[in-house]
Amino acid sequence: MIRLTVKEYLDNHKITRYELAKRAGISFQVVDKYYKNKVVRYDSYLLEKFCDALDCGITDLIEYKPDNKN
Repeated sequence: MIRLTVKEYLDNHKITRYELAKRAGISFQVVDKYYKNKVVRYDSYLLEKFCDALDCGITDLIEYKPDNKN
């Protein structure tokens, strides 16, 4: 399972969704969808803008947990 961890990152660093939107030059509505993990297809361009704006790596914003249904 792949899950966005944007909410956790922003909360831990005391950064608001509005501030991220301003830093990245992306609309609040788009940032809000990533914050609430409501995105079905991840946009690499947007994730790169997030990483640049937050000065972080992609692993700070996305996590992978193997599905243990073997």
